[in-house]
Amino acid sequence: MNITMAQLDPMVGDISGNLQRMLDVYTRAAAESVDLVVFTELSLTGYPPRDLLERRWFMRQVDEAIAAFARATADHPDTGAIFGAPTATGERVGRGLHNSAVLVDSGRVVAIAHKSLLPTYDVFDEDRYFDAADAVRVVPYKGEVLGISVCEDAWNVPELWPRQRLYDHDPIAELAAQGATLMVNISASPFHASKDQVRYDIIRGHALDHGVPFVYANQVGGNDELIFDGGSFVVDGSGRMIHALAYFAEDIVTIDTAAPGSGDAYIPLEEVPSVHDALILGIRDYMGKCGFSSAVIGLSGGIDSAVTCALAAEALGPENVMGVAMPSAYSSEGSITDARALADDLGIRFEVAPIRETYDHYLDAMADLLPPPPGVAEENIQARIRGTILMAISNKHGHLLLSTGNKSELAVGYCTLYGDMSGGLSVLADVPKMMVYALAHHINRDAEVIPLASITKPPSAELRPDQTDQDTLPPYEVLDEIIEAYVEEGLSSDDIAARGFDADTVNWVVRAINRNEYKRRQAAPGLKVTTKAFGLGRRMPIAARYDA
Repeated sequence: MNITMAQLDPMVGDISGNLQRMLDVYTRAAAESVDLVVFTELSLTGYPPRDLLERRWFMRQVDEAIAAFARATADHPDTGAIFGAPTATGERVGRGLHNSAVLVDSGRVVAIAHKSLLPTYDVFDEDRYFDAADAVRVVPYKGEVLGISVCEDAWNVPELWPRQRLYDHDPIAELAAQGATLMVNISASPFHASKDQVRYDIIRGHALDHGVPFVYANQVGGNDELIFDGGSFVVDGSGRMIHALAYFAEDIVTIDTAAPGSGDAYIPLEEVPSVHDALILGIRDYMGKCGFSSAVIGLSGGIDSAVTCALAAEALGPENVMGVAMPSAYSSEGSITDARALADDLGIRFEVAPIRETYDHYLDAMADLLPPPPGVAEENIQARIRGTILMAISNKHGHLLLSTGNKSELAVGYCTLYGDMSGGLSVLADVPKMMVYALAHHINRDAEVIPLASITKPPSAELRPDQTDQDTLPPYEVLDEIIEAYVEEGLSSDDIAARGFDADTVNWVVRAINRNEYKRRQAAPGLKVTTKAFGLGRRMPIAARYDA
């Protein structure tokens, strides 16, 4: 069977726009006498549509679009299409919707396959919106027997659930038992580092287990915190790659599912380059889909702001990025020179807005309210002055303010509410500090874009004389490992200390993470690149008391 795989970047909620793009692809494929065009999960609505699904007017638009796509296939009777859409269950009990794969051909809806396994963990909340399929059924189509499934239906693999298996049945095995000769899975699987290898192993395993080719179509693009990396592919019945589509970009490819696959080993994405490319896609899509074309960034001369700025310049074009240095009495000379050198290397606009005089006015105005000795309150005033300046520039010129804090700082609260946390998007919110260094070296892989001094200098907030991060925090090498163990692996303090970490350090880090939940709840959305990001996929109470 000749199949066109359409790995597109949909706009969430834009049903008419998504439909038109899908029809354009379908019409071009039909002109080449393709048998079937395969789109991705909820491609009609974009993924995830969240509470839009609870609006009746939205679902009316969905129903009209499904009917319109079906009608369009009447003009091309040799070519069908599978696309993702929410569909009504027709039942008065339950959520009332299925997450479905719709097969249209010759002017009508031929079959609808509903998602059986509804993920309700991490960033997924499908049980809030959908009812699970009561059964799976194969679909005879053009000489093949299609086993059509939706995303999570392919993920009930015991090795993925070492602690507790989430599902009691395997839709892929059930479709194979019914005689499927070709598996088709439409997906919207968000990126995190190294996930591409997991997906490949899962799909290859199904092909090997059941001896049938497998078409895996995955969404690409950024939607809010989530980044979808694409990487759709087809393997033959021996699990060998027939064709792989691009990562982090739209791609449309026609393949013959009867073609033999290559015996070449799968080459997984490298961690640092894939995180780099994911962040660029996340910035570009978040801003473009929210109606912004330009960004402003506070440049301190340090590595976090430098990496954020370099990513933004690549995502948006340097002409659409503005960097602002805001030195205080505690800023080193290198803060300005390194920030200026970065701006020159990137070719962005660069401005200097000193805050020393403004800061002195603040202290004078609040002298009775802030008695000596000076401390964190006075330090944070500087950060909040900077946040005010950047937000004013954002308001005046229509730039989106990108905040520059990394995951390590956000974890332990080494950041200032309404100061350096101000912004519309937190680019590095899920990037640990040591990964920030790795990204800097990757950005400099061909030439020095980020000044070497920004990478090698001891990190500092520069809010008091001779300040460094390690005055307050453990070494980042240690801090990052403890954060990963606690946040991503879910280990207790005792479990982490048993790995050889100093118990007092572990306890301090864990308490700091718990204590600063209120800050993170007020942070700008951050782009997810690890297995567990702060935000949508980690829902911890604020007003709580617990020991981990």
